[in-house]
Amino acid sequence: MAERSFKKEVEHLRAGTGETFTGEGILAITKALLENGVGYVGGYQGAPISHLMDVLADAEELLGELGVRFEANASEAAAAAMLSASVHYPIRGAVTFKGSVGVNVASDALANLSSSGVTGGAVVIVGEDYGEGSSIMQERSHAFAMKSQFWLMDPRPNLPSIVQSVGQSFELSEASNTPVMLMVRIRSCHVTGSFECHDNQRPALTVKDALSNPQRDWNRVVLPPMSFVHEQDKVNNRWPAAQQHIIDQQLNEFFGPDSGKIGIVCQGGMYNGVIRALQRLGLADIYGDTDFPIYCLNVTYPLVDQEFLTFAKDKKGVLIIEEGQPEFIEQGFSTMLLRSDLSVKLHGKDVFPMAGEYTGQVMLDGISAFVTQYSPDLMPGQMRAPNQPAPELPDLSQTVPIRPPGFCTGCPERPIFAALKLVQQELGEHQISADIGCHLFASLPPFDIGGATMGYGLGPASNAAFDGGGERRAISIIGDGGFWHNGLSSSIGNMVFNKADSVAVVVDNYYSAATGGQDILSSRADNPTKSTNNPITKALSGVGVDWVRHIDHTYDVTKMRAIFHEALTTEYDGPKVIVASSECMLNRQRREKPQRNQMISDGKRVEIPRFGVDEDICTGDHACIRLSGCPSLSVKHLNDPLRDDPVASIDQSCVGCGNCGEVADAAVLCPSFYRADVVHNPGNFESRWARMSGRVIHWLQSRRQLGRLEFLEIAP
Repeated sequence: MAERSFKKEVEHLRAGTGETFTGEGILAITKALLENGVGYVGGYQGAPISHLMDVLADAEELLGELGVRFEANASEAAAAAMLSASVHYPIRGAVTFKGSVGVNVASDALANLSSSGVTGGAVVIVGEDYGEGSSIMQERSHAFAMKSQFWLMDPRPNLPSIVQSVGQSFELSEASNTPVMLMVRIRSCHVTGSFECHDNQRPALTVKDALSNPQRDWNRVVLPPMSFVHEQDKVNNRWPAAQQHIIDQQLNEFFGPDSGKIGIVCQGGMYNGVIRALQRLGLADIYGDTDFPIYCLNVTYPLVDQEFLTFAKDKKGVLIIEEGQPEFIEQGFSTMLLRSDLSVKLHGKDVFPMAGEYTGQVMLDGISAFVTQYSPDLMPGQMRAPNQPAPELPDLSQTVPIRPPGFCTGCPERPIFAALKLVQQELGEHQISADIGCHLFASLPPFDIGGATMGYGLGPASNAAFDGGGERRAISIIGDGGFWHNGLSSSIGNMVFNKADSVAVVVDNYYSAATGGQDILSSRADNPTKSTNNPITKALSGVGVDWVRHIDHTYDVTKMRAIFHEALTTEYDGPKVIVASSECMLNRQRREKPQRNQMISDGKRVEIPRFGVDEDICTGDHACIRLSGCPSLSVKHLNDPLRDDPVASIDQSCVGCGNCGEVADAAVLCPSFYRADVVHNPGNFESRWARMSGRVIHWLQSRRQLGRLEFLEIAP
């Protein structure tokens, strides 16, 4: 069950010429693929591009009508390899995945694809999430484009430009026989707007048609001596063809006057920020019209000497606005200037920070510093001089605590790490590695479990150095998404082959939960277009893991703790794998809440469990919080002069999983916790019983309160 359904929105993908499409960037990209005759699409989910895979999955019926093949690939590498269909056949293909990490996973396939070249347009849509909104290490895909000679599109972040760039990417790929990366930044993926539609196009050659007439060309096989020829072909033919196509089709854009004392060169994705900064400086109006020369690079690789040198001619200074590091574009233009006879001064990372996201303030400060240096008369009087220090801001880190990411309310992974923490209290601290996925939050408080992550599906592999035996066994964590992505072969297979005497925990929450809840091989749901219900335990047995323990209800902390203890103390010498299964609570709530609300609306009887804390019993030791960390748990100060310590408290976000009570006292249900079942649409008998019980309870409470008052009156 994906994080969001696009069933209603995908109907708008049928819009034709003359109609206006309104929606967010992800839907616009899908519509553009269909309008440009794509023959096959695939990919692997990952922010900020996850929803594109969800849209494609929801649009499978429409894709089938057009003869478009869609595949939810097992990994980014599998997706990139899928583009080999465009090597020998003139079929347009597109795949999508998360930015630099997806490119890293797919690097082998992408490098071979770029070497052989393509005959059909091949586009990799990369969800680039560099900056403050990212969930990964800070890297750029630009470096890979340069290394393997991919062309890199970076369109302006508005729907008409993004839609246009999809068609331009296919055309650039076909004109130069080279794959193209279309980079859509995190805000581009979710920007909302409208554009004028065109009719969807059935691919000129479908994959089914190609199967009826197989083609091959040994010159495109990446083997010596042809691999050496491929390199020469890139430099002597494909690169010049790409540059000429960029010039002829005016893929890069020029704004403002043709001449000026200074000018700005920016990545297409930075254009909105540039215009906003110029607006704040009074150098552009609300429509983006400006008297400032701007060279907007919708194609950031390859750079075009002819365009840049023409733009830079007769200028005193040019500012390169390139987010991220290293400054590849600035270095490229510097080389062009050194080889020319132009004396223009180039600026970039001297006025902008080398690393980090170019927020509105960063953009404003950098551009104002550049303009002040060359044309101070253009600057408004209230702007500070470039050498003037910025006003001091209060250091909020001393008063406002950091808010690290954490597990959702009721997450079934939380009791796994509570149990592991309890076991470590008994057996001592262990070497623990983590993986990519929700379980990585366990490395943060209150669990502080796991200290390294090397890649998706590589959790157990990253512990390989500790698999040789020692005083305590190494423990590694891997999610079910990572298990099927890469972990079965690279991690579990590695453990089996090397006879590792360590423990691996496969956290099975039924979905690729961290990327949005997409189905995977071991999902329990019935998926009409995908194969699910393939147990992880069978896969483990198939690759030779003999010691396997499976728990199908992770909220049973006592049982979870016992399995950990067994795995860490058994005399069995070999790989030990624990499969800990419970459905992702976030996805469960997405599925059950609409059903429950509908039943309530229909007048049917519905019970909803809730937990609470009896303030008179709670001792205030907060073990439940230390071992659970549930967001619905907090503390509450009592209006009682005899009790200084705050007690535990549960808010209305509680989903009734019961984990907090389970871990409160070393995995024995804490007596201060109680469960209350909220009954909607009760029957007549239940209603009468509830009213009668309420009266009795109220009478007893009144007597108790009266007794307390009498005690206070007679107390000295």
